[in-house]
Amino acid sequence: MSVTFEPGLLRAYFVAGSQDVPGRDLRDVLATMLRAGITAFQFRDKGGSQLTAAERLELGRDLRQQCQAANVPFIVDDDVDLALALNADGVHVGQSDERIQQVLAATNSRQMFVGLSCSTPAEVAAANQIDGIAYLGSGPIYPTVSKDDADPVIGTAGLQALVAQAKVPIVAIGGITAESLPAIAQTGAAGVAIITLLTHNDQPERAVKAMLAAF
Repeated sequence: MSVTFEPGLLRAYFVAGSQDVPGRDLRDVLATMLRAGITAFQFRDKGGSQLTAAERLELGRDLRQQCQAANVPFIVDDDVDLALALNADGVHVGQSDERIQQVLAATNSRQMFVGLSCSTPAEVAAANQIDGIAYLGSGPIYPTVSKDDADPVIGTAGLQALVAQAKVPIVAIGGITAESLPAIAQTGAAGVAIITLLTHNDQPERAVKAMLAAF
């Protein structure tokens, strides 16, 4: 059974693939994060990932089952075919990924929600004209090491402007630390999407608790 989208799911949004947890099993990492209270998980296996397509599918199935058991939405980054194969709750695409209209058409029959990366007023204005987008991912708010092709940093002032402009909720991404959570929350963003703060943390439970407290 799919999880229906609502803005609260963006509060503590964990993003990761095998490349983000070298030497560890992403299944174990996700289990820890689910116990900690994350509100959404995005499977983003790309970049430095060494997995074959078959291995990625197998891992995705296991992660999807973990999320389903915890009633937490399972979202696939970029790959619509993989999202459909895994019966994901949602798919997230960037400006340079498959055209958003094609993604919406492909996922409509599965009742799969769609997120779109938007980092400029022009991109948000374009997204506002498209029906069916559930949320926007905006950033990087601060410099990030998790994405080689990251857009220019927009800061909290830039984020606040995008939140005011957007017709749908925005989740903030990029370079976010526990200390920056209050400032991000003040922009009106619905939550934060996190990789490093959780994967490079001896106490991820404390970080998730801080996200939930902020939003």
